[in-house]
Amino acid sequence: MSQKTKNRWTTMRTEETRKVEKVLRKSFPNTDAYRYNSASIRVRITDPRFEGKSVAERDKMVEPILEQLPQETQADIMNLLTLYPNETAESSKAFLANSEFEDPSPSML
Repeated sequence: MSQKTKNRWTTMRTEETRKVEKVLRKSFPNTDAYRYNSASIRVRITDPRFEGKSVAERDKMVEPILEQLPQETQADIMNLLTLYPNETAESSKAFLANSEFEDPSPSML
């Protein structure tokens, strides 16, 4: 009998990161966020509109929405991962970034 285990990052969600998800999901339904440590929030958005766009172009799409969040929350978003579907299969850089999101390394804080 196999037992499905929760990803560790899902246990790192907070009320604050749930608000981040709620705000972003209005425009980007496939959004996840968690607090990595006391000074850092990680956000992952997967959307087909990111395909063919640079990281800067992707950030430009997301930044106006992030500006709706409190300044303190915005300041804590240290990792914004914007992917298109299947990008992790096509890019080793995206694969590594997504792997770190899925299984966060221990924080030094």
